[in-house]
Amino acid sequence: MSEYILEMRNITKTFPGVKALDNVNLKVKKGEIHALVGENGAGKSTLMKVLSGVYPSGTYEGSIYFEGEECHFKDIKQSEHIGIVIIHQELALSPFLSIAENIFLGNERQSNKIINWQETFLEAKKLLERVGLIESPNTAVMDIGVGKQQLVEIAKALSKNVKLLILDEPTAALNETDSENLLKLLLELKKQGITSILISHKLNEVSSISDQITILRDGQTIETFEAKDGKASEDRIIKGMVGRELTSRYPDRVPNIGDIIFEVENWNVYHPLQRDRKVIDNVNLHIRRGEIVGLAGLMGAGRTELAMSIFGKTYGKKITGLLYKNGEEIQVNTVSEAIKHGIAYVSEDRKTYGLNLIDDIKRNITLSNLKRISANTVIDETKEVQEAQVLRERLNIKTPSLAQLAGNLSGGNQQKIVLSKWIFTEPDILILDEPTRGIDVGAKFEIYSLINELAAEGMGVLVISSELPEVLGLSDRIYVMNDGRITGELGREEANQESVMRYMTGTGGTNRANTK
Repeated sequence: MSEYILEMRNITKTFPGVKALDNVNLKVKKGEIHALVGENGAGKSTLMKVLSGVYPSGTYEGSIYFEGEECHFKDIKQSEHIGIVIIHQELALSPFLSIAENIFLGNERQSNKIINWQETFLEAKKLLERVGLIESPNTAVMDIGVGKQQLVEIAKALSKNVKLLILDEPTAALNETDSENLLKLLLELKKQGITSILISHKLNEVSSISDQITILRDGQTIETFEAKDGKASEDRIIKGMVGRELTSRYPDRVPNIGDIIFEVENWNVYHPLQRDRKVIDNVNLHIRRGEIVGLAGLMGAGRTELAMSIFGKTYGKKITGLLYKNGEEIQVNTVSEAIKHGIAYVSEDRKTYGLNLIDDIKRNITLSNLKRISANTVIDETKEVQEAQVLRERLNIKTPSLAQLAGNLSGGNQQKIVLSKWIFTEPDILILDEPTRGIDVGAKFEIYSLINELAAEGMGVLVISSELPEVLGLSDRIYVMNDGRITGELGREEANQESVMRYMTGTGGTNRANTK
């Protein structure tokens, strides 16, 4: 019997104008954790969609063998029936249903078409214990954090008697602690005989728990190698992913910092549903022209809530405090007012808040500033194409044409479209919320270079990131949040992972950031 649980042979998948997979081969041994890495657009997610039946047999060339048998999946139910389960980067949970209901959704415990609720909750409890989640099966999914939701997804997979578990960027939205717990769980599942395919851009995670690593580049298999015995250095993986060595993760920059362009004074925000819960507590901060300011904090610290409340009060209730631009107080009660005052916000959730996935690239870029391409409310289509093309070239958006739908592009290219959209508004203050989440090291470097370029043009930039090396590598100055408060402010010279982490956990001592 073969040592391989999965073999994908000569897989080729073509979309209109794009060959996403070109003769790709993948072999996965039974009981191993096999990492699949590559730049955005390399074909990782497409390959897994072929495997799981999202792209059915007949829509691609090549063959799939699972446990020695050739498979022709027509849909995802067929692949799940034999034990192949995929967990996508965007979690497929209903926030309004309980944990137990989510675990067995579509796979209900029933007899004579009547759900057996006792069996449902008893089985759910056993599965939660197996993944190490201490929560009642009756708890609504909306009431637990993203880290716990990821464990619910794995419990859901285990309920389907999974043999091969595919995880697409499982730690992209998790903090460091939740990420470590999830990786430990994968190692525990490995002991139980479950094989995993891990897609991740976090190369330290890939190196730490994988048995083998396969690198894809431009829809082709570059190499597969053992991850142990020091063979899986991050530099080797990066070289395979991008086809060149990255001598520096962050581009060189000599800052030219000017006067204060934007100030937030005594900013307070309450939760939109729990009206007595203060989410942002008396925050003060400022940004100078040409300055890149980092905003660090653990999940739940209030970073996104702060950014959204500033950007046209798109989050929160009972918002109080003052905003100043160039020393003058401004009113920013709507998104339109924020844009009018030169404030732009790139959301952490590009698919929900950043893009119209069923519209083309051109429209996505220009939609935020139609006045710039219009005369008497009539859009000049020639000018629209010209302006979008300029930004497409400037940000190196990889696509056959501006008519390509945004939803068909890789995460990195989607992020570049969101950045293009807000650059098109010609802002003075740019707030970037997790600007490189779920994108590869090559695309990250391009976005870092763009951030530096925008700062050099005099823009004030606020970067929110859960990755400490990113905050430290980009920022001229760093604010740190904990429990809705600014707990520390550090200059580039004094900031390091230890000092920032102390303020993130509320153990950093004197708060010197809430003074102007």
